[in-house]
Amino acid sequence: MRAQKSAQDSICKGQKMETPKEVVLRTLEDLGAEDFEKFKWYLQGVLKDFAAIPKSKLENVNRVNTVDMMFQTYSINTIKVTRLVLVKIDQNDLEKNLSNISYEPAEILAACQRKVKSKLHKPFQCVFEGIAKAGNQTVLNQMFTEIYITKGGTAEVNTEHEVRQIETASRKPDRPEITIRREDIFKAPPGSDEPIRRVLTMGVAGIGKTVLTQKFTLDWAEDKANQDIQFTFPFTFRELNVLKERKYSLVELVHLFFSETKEAGICRFEEFPVVFIFDGLDECRLPLDFINTEILTDVTESTSVGVLLTNLIRGKLLPSAHLWITTRPAAANQIPPGCVDMVTEIRGFTDPQKEEYFRKRFRDVEQANRIISHIKTSRSLHIMCHIPIFCWITATVLEDMLKTKEGGELPKTLTEMYIHFLVVQSKVKNIEYDGGAETDPHWNKKSREMIVSLGKLAFEQLQEGNLIFYESDLTECGIDIRAASVYSGVFTQIFKEERGLYQDMVFSFVHLSVQEFLAALHVHLTFSNSGVNLLSEEQTTSTQFYQSAVDEALQSPNGHLDLFLRFLLGLSLQTNQNLLRGLLTQTGRSSPTNQETVEYIKKKINRNQSAERSINLFHCLNELNDRSLVEEIQQYMRSGRRSIYKLSPAQWSALVFILLSSEEGLDMFDLKKYCFRASEEALLRLLPVVKASNKALLSGCNLSERSCEALSSVLSSQSSSLRELDLSNNNLQDSGGKLISDGLKSPHCTLETLRLSGCDLSERSCEALSSVLSSQSSSLKELDLSNTNLQDSGGKLISVGLKSPHCKLETLRLSGCNLSERSCEALSSVLSSQSSSLRELDLSNNNLQDSGGKLISVGLKIPHCTLETLSLSGCLISEEGCSSLVSALSSNPSHPRELDLSYNHPGDSGVKLLSAGLKDPLWRLDTLRLDPAGVRWLTPGLRKYSCELTLDTNTVNRKLKLSDNNRKVTLVEEEDQPYPDHLERFDSSSWYPQLLCRDGLTGRCYWEVETRGDVNISVSYRGIRRGDYDDCVFGRNDQSWSLWCSDRGYSVCHNKRVTPISSSSVSGRVSRKSSPSSVSGRVAVYVDCPAGSLSFYTVSSDSLIHLYTFNTTFTQTLYPGFGFCYGSPGSSVSLCPL
Repeated sequence: MRAQKSAQDSICKGQKMETPKEVVLRTLEDLGAEDFEKFKWYLQGVLKDFAAIPKSKLENVNRVNTVDMMFQTYSINTIKVTRLVLVKIDQNDLEKNLSNISYEPAEILAACQRKVKSKLHKPFQCVFEGIAKAGNQTVLNQMFTEIYITKGGTAEVNTEHEVRQIETASRKPDRPEITIRREDIFKAPPGSDEPIRRVLTMGVAGIGKTVLTQKFTLDWAEDKANQDIQFTFPFTFRELNVLKERKYSLVELVHLFFSETKEAGICRFEEFPVVFIFDGLDECRLPLDFINTEILTDVTESTSVGVLLTNLIRGKLLPSAHLWITTRPAAANQIPPGCVDMVTEIRGFTDPQKEEYFRKRFRDVEQANRIISHIKTSRSLHIMCHIPIFCWITATVLEDMLKTKEGGELPKTLTEMYIHFLVVQSKVKNIEYDGGAETDPHWNKKSREMIVSLGKLAFEQLQEGNLIFYESDLTECGIDIRAASVYSGVFTQIFKEERGLYQDMVFSFVHLSVQEFLAALHVHLTFSNSGVNLLSEEQTTSTQFYQSAVDEALQSPNGHLDLFLRFLLGLSLQTNQNLLRGLLTQTGRSSPTNQETVEYIKKKINRNQSAERSINLFHCLNELNDRSLVEEIQQYMRSGRRSIYKLSPAQWSALVFILLSSEEGLDMFDLKKYCFRASEEALLRLLPVVKASNKALLSGCNLSERSCEALSSVLSSQSSSLRELDLSNNNLQDSGGKLISDGLKSPHCTLETLRLSGCDLSERSCEALSSVLSSQSSSLKELDLSNTNLQDSGGKLISVGLKSPHCKLETLRLSGCNLSERSCEALSSVLSSQSSSLRELDLSNNNLQDSGGKLISVGLKIPHCTLETLSLSGCLISEEGCSSLVSALSSNPSHPRELDLSYNHPGDSGVKLLSAGLKDPLWRLDTLRLDPAGVRWLTPGLRKYSCELTLDTNTVNRKLKLSDNNRKVTLVEEEDQPYPDHLERFDSSSWYPQLLCRDGLTGRCYWEVETRGDVNISVSYRGIRRGDYDDCVFGRNDQSWSLWCSDRGYSVCHNKRVTPISSSSVSGRVSRKSSPSSVSGRVAVYVDCPAGSLSFYTVSSDSLIHLYTFNTTFTQTLYPGFGFCYGSPGSSVSLCPL
């Protein structure tokens, strides 16, 4: 026991002692030849509970190879197997000796785990900002700021410049998303039994992927998290790349990097939980061929590292292991989707996390506040601080500047920031490594030569698309490796001495943006010194030099020169060149060229560039300190006179840039807010803003199928932030509805709310929408199809989608969709479906009748029904239908909680039963609407809401003549009518004569008028201004809503916002060919005052054709009104009897 305790103590303390392999070998060497052969015989399958070693593998095998074979087969159980066999062959003394000095498998594992944790703790407890040899070492636990990891997305390639991706991410509105804590990265989500084995985490360069995996490993090594994991083995693809030509088994690869496992004799890993971390897939130079690579299942079989990784990721090799792979987005598609269990994305720092970083970095509160405040004033700096490593660059610069320039001007552009960063690093090198003084010049011959060499390397590798490079690349550019290692903030040397990999050093710049800055500096220096443009490799003038750089960047398919161009143009400014005095030998003569470049960029913006290219060109103007275009559009926004015709393409681009760069969150985008007359052209110009917004209000914007195609591309975009889209009151028709559905079916679409009310859809749109609802990837939770002619066939198709187990829809509005009782059977089956998510259903103003009510009641009775809100208002339901509903509510008293039966005829018995149920403690019904009620509401259609109008003679303008017992009003311009003076008379307006009706509207009201000529049909508050002013006209203020009818068609207006109604959406209007006074038509108005709904229709052969619906909140009593336009004598309005 004393010997065993001594052995355990040695393990715990990590003292030098015999390894398990050495112990077993010594034991076998004590066996004679005959006993050794017996020993091998028992290994061939006689032992119970242990795998057999094939006879062929043990024939003519010496003791050393037998030990290797045993450890490959039995791993940490080898000593246990040895003792069992020794007993079998009567070698009890050897077995006794072995039991005295050996230890159990659990002890071996525990001792090895402690050693691995100790080994990882040392390098992982610190983070080096810069490079490991010369950067500032910081304790990770003190500096670590939680990184924003979100679940979801797909591992598809994204070739956009990563700065574009960061700008897109920075515009995403704050909203609840599925976030994951790093310690829970392998935990199955709630409600799922499927284990998470392979996780792919994406994020742009410098976003914090490596630091995240480092913190995960450190937490494990410090016993803070994931203690159910036996071993965590972190690798980087940079390290693995140098092993490309060599062959290893998986066990040998682990032994190479983690020799502690080899010493412990651990040769198999399937018996305990293991995590492999592979950091930096984008830097992988190993062939990962998931189609042609042979299948490998044996962890002891040697092959290339590429084959090992491919089979490990496939799940063929060590399928029990957990894998965490990190990558930049451009390389994510190297791994097939079927080989990834979960995709996560690192979004970088949120705004609060940026502040947290700087407050941790700067303990001085006043200094931290000043830095945070300064970053917020520069949108480009604020966006870039989304990247943790840019926060470090910013902190490095501002810390130095605040020490030396108290109260001085801090850098506002990216070029200024990176120039200062370069100067700070040069200063650090001069003082700490060359023994210089603080007052010495920043640049000397040696440091200038280094920058020239680094710039050349940066430019040449950027041209090739390389972000990591090797010693040979440095040598070609004349760079001394030791000097490069010392240059801390600029160059990063990656090799892990503790891993024993001292050869084949791999290099990269600390961040892609640093490489792009040095590349731009190299191109600028070369041109300044020789007049040679490296982009075209020929002599050019200054004007040609910068203009060709703009052209080159615009031709890049993925914008990979965007940031390079910003830096190159920024370096042309005299102020920035002064900062580099000593490095640049020639400066000046830039002002005329700069102005020419500015004008050239403006011309490019005016040529309808893509949104991404335009935005980068505005950033370029910002680097050149030119804000003229932005100031123009800001003046336009302040002017209040917003007309689509006043903006040039460049100004539209400026508006997009301003909106996307705004510090205010893009929570809601209202197209009507940015142009006087919302239109398709305005939408297409501002589409990038729609894409970046959380909600888009596009109601009544005169959109058509063309807009739907563009919006469909937005919905299917991986970078879209859109969650709510209101397209109501647009003439989309079925073709447009199908295009929208195509976008909704995209796996990238995250839209939750869609409003298509009054969009001229029919049952033909419903098939496409039904397939959206049944799609597994659909996120749609609310759908409004009110005031569309879906009919019963459309209702049934929608119901098919609702019954799908994948359907997530919670709210469906089908008010006024021409449904009858034939739709109710299908809807009833939806309500009774166990998989239904429906919580709110609006069927108001459909002729369902009692038969439809009974069918709906059948669905409500089922215990699976979880409907909370049901509206059957105005559905022609009488006592019989109410009785069925009461029966349903009694059978399933938990649902619904809100029931609207207003504008029906429940009768006394129906009212009594429902009222009693409302008081029943078992019923969960909270809200019941029954009034108004009566037999008159059993009339089909909207005419049941008809009301009698009376013209108010005290409001009639003197240019208007009353006739037909005051039921008709006609515009007469030759002479004023002899009406007495009255305070409420519209007497001052000679250009737009108007009048109101006498009685205010309550509840739901409907009326029809016959119009001739140019007429304004309106509802208005009584207190609308009287006078000869533009804002006194119906529709041109916030107190009235109007429909203009003329020979030119229809348009609606409220608060000066005019929305034309497409002629193709109106089929019942009489063709207007002659003079206005000879053309007539009938118009219907329906208003639901409590609901804030106002609808206009044309009447044709007793059928209603929907024109437009206003949805608002009415705060005062409404009065019908009529107006005319001076210059159209004979125009008239007649009240129609109903």
